[in-house]
Amino acid sequence: MVRVVVVDDEPMVCGFLRTILGSAADIEVVAEAHDGAAGVEAVLSHRPDVVLMDLRMPGMDGIAAIEQLARRVDAPPIVVLTTFDADQYVLRALRAGASGFLVKSTPPEDLIGLVRVAAEGHTVLSPAAARRLIAASTDGLSARDRARERVAQLTEREAEVLAGLGEGLSNAQIAARLYLSEATVKGYVSRMLDKLECANRTQAGLLAQEAGVVAP
Repeated sequence: MVRVVVVDDEPMVCGFLRTILGSAADIEVVAEAHDGAAGVEAVLSHRPDVVLMDLRMPGMDGIAAIEQLARRVDAPPIVVLTTFDADQYVLRALRAGASGFLVKSTPPEDLIGLVRVAAEGHTVLSPAAARRLIAASTDGLSARDRARERVAQLTEREAEVLAGLGEGLSNAQIAARLYLSEATVKGYVSRMLDKLECANRTQAGLLAQEAGVVAP
């Protein structure tokens, strides 16, 4: 079972998600919360496989909740729920440790599959929205310079693996491209995340695009 915690200040949204996800035999919404602080408590209590997190909520907002949870070594994938009218908040959430984001208008038939993808540890990003976010993240020259400084500490092979993450490739796809074993790529990814101080593959992929390792 894929166990999900939903954090949103609108009970109607929580009810909608519970109904849609509950229609799948392999997904269960184990808890819902209506602000960031309650969301953190729900995640720590229920240990879900995926968290769906709204950003703008009363009290502790979604970004602060993501930052708290992402510090934990056992943090589950956190997928941002957005109305897609505030790119800067989504970008901040990804940098804070979110694993991706879903637009609240995502068709119900797609939502179940995307939650399964997130539970497997893959990034969940809408392609069109991702392009807008990357464009926003690379507007400032100083931000690109800082990203390039961080990437410069990588070895040539690590930089090649980072490029694969920037393109959204899986470990298996990167391994095939570089003629390495999947286990070797997994090791490179782990060491690279430590070097770059990135919480997850999504953050590393964004950094690769900010640094110009791959095109947005």
